[in-house]
Amino acid sequence: MAKLKEKLAQTVPGLRNDIKSFVKEHGKKVISEVTVAQAYGGMRGVRALVCDTSVVPPDKGLIIRGIPIGELKDKLPEAVFYLLVTGELPDDEALNDLKKEFQSRANVPDYVWKALEALPKDAHPMVMFSLGILAMEGESVFRKRYTEGIKKEEYWEPILEDCLNLLAKLPNLAAGIYRMRFNKGPRIEPDPKLDWAGNFAHMLGIDDPSGEFANLMRLYMVLHSDHEGGNVSAHTCHCVGSALSDPYYAVSAGLNGLAGPLHGLANQECLRWVIMVKEKFGGVPTEEQLRQFAWDTLNSGQVIPGYGHAVLRVTDPRFTAFHEFGLRVCKDDVLFQIVDKTFQVVPDVLKEHGKAKDPWPNVDAHSGCLLYHFGLTEFEYYTVLFGVSRALGMCAQLIVSRAMGEPIERPKSSTTEWIKQKVAQG
Repeated sequence: MAKLKEKLAQTVPGLRNDIKSFVKEHGKKVISEVTVAQAYGGMRGVRALVCDTSVVPPDKGLIIRGIPIGELKDKLPEAVFYLLVTGELPDDEALNDLKKEFQSRANVPDYVWKALEALPKDAHPMVMFSLGILAMEGESVFRKRYTEGIKKEEYWEPILEDCLNLLAKLPNLAAGIYRMRFNKGPRIEPDPKLDWAGNFAHMLGIDDPSGEFANLMRLYMVLHSDHEGGNVSAHTCHCVGSALSDPYYAVSAGLNGLAGPLHGLANQECLRWVIMVKEKFGGVPTEEQLRQFAWDTLNSGQVIPGYGHAVLRVTDPRFTAFHEFGLRVCKDDVLFQIVDKTFQVVPDVLKEHGKAKDPWPNVDAHSGCLLYHFGLTEFEYYTVLFGVSRALGMCAQLIVSRAMGEPIERPKSSTTEWIKQKVAQG
């Protein structure tokens, strides 16, 4: 942690002063407005949050600290976390320092496993994951320091400590849950020689003679790490953390939002659709068969999962990164071939259909089929994988928020009657 903490200690005071001066000079300037439709439509498109870790321009896709996600696909998750927190990629010394920190903090306390073992055998993996994190709240350095008394300007230091402790343990926790919940045998201990995502792959116990499953985990953890501040998991984590709830509370809350079918469950819904295509046609369909199946799906009132996005209006560059990986590793896999053909056929169908604002594939259209290829076939677990990755971004945002001294989040709500009166007044 020495290099990361040292970097933050150098940069935080200047950034904090810059924001303070900027708000003092421009604080009354308007950057957004809210329509009645937005107020009733989940605040879609309302600019009311600050997130410096990443941004998602509709015509470009995810950009982390100024770097397009496609340029980070070969980086380790540790490097991307450092980038999220500091705005710079680490040099070799800083990267190795962070890898060692994660390796030294990876042990999950025994009481966590006992708590998880007490759950019903059919407990959802996301319940187990969220509970496992929350169970460790007593380990929080921030809570102890806050209780003892600490200056607001120093909040980021114990938050950083908590986030490093938590992130280091997540692969161990998540892999242990996989083996426990799906009867895969005893837990596998972490290998101190492996990187963060490589260790995750190792502890899952998936057969990986080529090492490509570990590479998939590295890629997966990078691609899902952050997606600006307005998605449910990031926003929930930010909101809870703004009350100075420690990262164990905040990240657990964010994961509870990720568990919803409108957020983190999307990849398994995409895979179900692809498998349904395979079963209907006994393998890879022709383009005409797939086109008709897509129309049948739409005409039945359903959507084609994995296509369309709340923000993007281009092919998700994260989809492209997964697609390139699949072309290299499993281009002969039937499910991969169906995903590939769907990419060639479905956008034109959606354009003709005319109702989709974005006819292009998102990241969820591909990730499930790659996991399935390597034998990780338990759909219920897929959101846990997403959660391990998204925790990188959630923790980075918590560190930055406390470093910047951001206040508690408290927007003003209005009644329907007030809105009606406001509209009537013109």
